[in-house]
Amino acid sequence: MPSVSRTTIKKVNAGHATDAADLLATEDPLEIRLEYGEATKRILKSISVTMRTPGNDFELATGFLFTEGIITSPADVATVSYCKPDNENIVCVSLSGSASPDMNKLERNFYTTSSCGVCGKASIEAVRTACNIPDTFDTLRFPYSLICQLPDLLRKQQSVFENTGGLHGCALFDTNGELLLSREDVGRHNALDKLIGAALSAGMLPLDKHILLLSGRASFELVQKAVMAGIKVVAAVGAPSSLAAEMAEEWGMTLIGFLRGDRFNIYSGAERIVTL
Repeated sequence: MPSVSRTTIKKVNAGHATDAADLLATEDPLEIRLEYGEATKRILKSISVTMRTPGNDFELATGFLFTEGIITSPADVATVSYCKPDNENIVCVSLSGSASPDMNKLERNFYTTSSCGVCGKASIEAVRTACNIPDTFDTLRFPYSLICQLPDLLRKQQSVFENTGGLHGCALFDTNGELLLSREDVGRHNALDKLIGAALSAGMLPLDKHILLLSGRASFELVQKAVMAGIKVVAAVGAPSSLAAEMAEEWGMTLIGFLRGDRFNIYSGAERIVTL
């Protein structure tokens, strides 16, 4: 399934209209189904439907399950596949026999978004109870110049964004500023789930020696996912929300916003960034 779609448009310039070809980021629903339970009593349950850009669907599914606290390691997953060979909009994640997911975590939807009224303090505490990665002491330090170069490195990897301008991107860097992974999607949360799913499959978690870069704003949901993966430094091109900054402070995370050119704001964890 293609990640971009071709269309014909009218391009208006100084009042004159001409026909032109254009590319749009593809947006299609993805249903995630979970299979679990005893060998003779397997349960198949639909747990999520999200609008996403096709591509890296299996990473998206496993990343979502990890950041929701349903799985804690690659060993929890037996297989990931499309439920039907001719339908790439439904993914089935089959858990290993030893995995026993707490489905209440999905039913109570432990994180909050700007569209719901869950108490911020309660949401932060819920993440603390769900996260299986301990909050450990570190001595990470990054020169401000390294932080400033990250957006350019991400843009070079955003192939679909270059064609459409319609996607969110995220990238994972090591302590030397080397880009290790990048993913993009019409949904910023999907892009991060894809990235974390890829890191999970590669055995890279916890990501406590890495920098996460977000191409847009830093919402509570994205910071929550970063916490679940053990990430200590999150930099965003856009603004953080108040609850995102509160959670970053609570978890000892360095949170950077408005990263543009040689400027950025540090909202928490300033000790990790070496300035002049």
